Amino acid sequence: MAGLLALAASAAVADEFKLISNQHIACGRGFSPGKLNTATCRSYAYLFNVRTSEYFRCQVSMSVTRDNKEIINVQTDGGCVKKPRVFETDSNYSFDAMETEPPNTNSFFGTGGYAVWASDNSAQKLRGCIIINPGLGPDINRCLDMTFDQAQ
Repeated sequence: MAGLLALAASAAVADEFKLISNQHIACGRGFSPGKLNTATCRSYAYLFNVRTSEYFRCQVSMSVTRDNKEIINVQTDGGCVKKPRVFETDSNYSFDAMETEPPNTNSFFGTGGYAVWASDNSAQKLRGCIIINPGLGPDINRCLDMTFDQAQ
């Protein structure tokens, strides 16, 4: 009986975390003196706790350096960073996120940012957040509770 309870508890914890299916990948190339080419690809994903509304922003990257004849170096890196709760209380939440376009020469923001949407599955409650890095210090995180216009 104790084994069955442990199995049920582990299944409940497993259902508590959801991988958000809005992953993106972006790649870029750089040229170095001596005819070396480096291509770097980066992808982000989010792991969301449906009970607490805490989430992890995860990144994986791979860089490949080659010359005209062969691959010289392949490097990978990555990890997940815990982010704060979207809602203050525990409930049953849904989550979505998307990355902004990478910065360009006209960009005000440093390294770009991302947007997060979270909703309470047991109430008409939706919160949208935008998180950016302005290039001058820590990320700026602002969330807004959505209002629902009932007029037709």
